[in-house]
Amino acid sequence: MKEKVNFSSILEKIRDTINSPSSKNEKLRGICELLRDSIPYYNWVGFYILDETGKYLVLGPFVGEKTEHVKIPVGKGICGQAAEKKETFVVQDVSKETNYLSCSPEVRSEIVVPIFKNGEIVGELDIDSHTVSVFTGKDRKFLEDISQMVSELL
Repeated sequence: MKEKVNFSSILEKIRDTINSPSSKNEKLRGICELLRDSIPYYNWVGFYILDETGKYLVLGPFVGEKTEHVKIPVGKGICGQAAEKKETFVVQDVSKETNYLSCSPEVRSEIVVPIFKNGEIVGELDIDSHTVSVFTGKDRKFLEDISQMVSELL
């Protein structure tokens, strides 16, 4: 059974992190840690930043298991598809996805939320869970709000 998460309280803490005097990467890592530590089913949390060519997503700050996917072509995998289509992707069961890049055999579901600045995609927030069908509309709205807040850092 999934426990109730106080998304509004976490958003306030993220706002405080963004407004802190820390460096951009420290702020992004702090957001990752806050999300993973506050929401039990967020097992891997990280940011991918679009490179200067606009062709690759490059792994930024993250918390969780190390991943070999440090540079993802736009269009490849869930992250690449979200960047290409410029929309949030929610995959409730990664085993049913043909264009999935596996980071860990334990990952069961994933949500990827694009980060926009001036109408253009500049990065993404990526969350993996070890639980199938765990992400709700509340998670989506919450993470889209965070991505909007993070856009001022990128």
